[in-house]
Amino acid sequence: MSANQSPAGKQPTATYESAFLKACRREAVPHTPVWFMRQAGRSLPEYRKVREGIPMLESCMRPELVTEITLQPVRRHGVDAAIFFSDIVVPLKAIGIDLDIKPGIGPVVESPIRSRADLARLRDLTPEDVSYVTEAFGLLTRELGGTPLIGFAGAPFTLASYLVEGGPSRNHEHTKALMYGDPQLWADLLDRLADITAAFLKVQIEAGASAVQLFDSWVGALAPADYRGSVLPASRKVFEAVAGYGVPRIHFGVGTGELLGLMGEAGADVVGVDWRVPLDEAARRVGPGKALQGNLDPAVLFSSREAVETKTREILDAAAGLEGHVFNLGHGVLPSTDPDALTRLVEYVHTETAR
Repeated sequence: MSANQSPAGKQPTATYESAFLKACRREAVPHTPVWFMRQAGRSLPEYRKVREGIPMLESCMRPELVTEITLQPVRRHGVDAAIFFSDIVVPLKAIGIDLDIKPGIGPVVESPIRSRADLARLRDLTPEDVSYVTEAFGLLTRELGGTPLIGFAGAPFTLASYLVEGGPSRNHEHTKALMYGDPQLWADLLDRLADITAAFLKVQIEAGASAVQLFDSWVGALAPADYRGSVLPASRKVFEAVAGYGVPRIHFGVGTGELLGLMGEAGADVVGVDWRVPLDEAARRVGPGKALQGNLDPAVLFSSREAVETKTREILDAAAGLEGHVFNLGHGVLPSTDPDALTRLVEYVHTETAR
């Protein structure tokens, strides 16, 4: 049983009663909870110090380092949830895919997957493959106490895009060529990735994750009809695989305004919204029964304090009628963001929404 569940006949845990998990469950909250994607990252000088000279993937495999980096924004900003420090390609590396995260570029795959024979390289993920993840979660849940810890994974489409393209892509031409040109191979690829992703999330939940987020960073490149036919089944499979744990499931993508309703259909309890769609309109597109997460433009944080507060107030006003709202940015914290601006933003949201 996960730490955020309330077992029958027992007192709810501190995490279960947290503002973050209450908002995810669309319950009344003492204040709107706040966390930031990429909150444990390059914007923090203490992060740069502990990561100095250590490659990204190696950083993700050192439990003590992962623990320290995950805790840094909780200490500094007072956010309502921590997010596990890792990367979406970690499970692919763990099953033997030859890839690396290159500075200034991102994940680069040595031999892209583009044929049926290549599918054999995607074996099942076992807990033993990522024992360092389990160890880090154990360290973190002891340190965090009542602060929820969010686990995460890359969604099948986004992982497939990296694997097929061989790295980040602006146009996803190889990905779309495979999706349109060999739909059966594409479906088999995403189904295999759904199994790997689900296994990775299960490891995190069983180790103590209070919620999980599925990042579909690149899926905004698709039209709704393509999402429904070629992506939705695999994402739904991931969410269904972890439904029995009872932890909130968050789904987030970038540039997905036209896909919000479909992303909700995939099975998430919380739908993340980027800054391009106001939250009240996003709620209309997603439909009832879901909480929303978002959605301040990360670039706003480079403006004046007054401008940040004005834009934040607009978001809080748009969220006033929502069933549940978790405040976040519309994407990750930008590397050159002033950390103090994030701290002030957390304080502002907490103060303005105190009930």
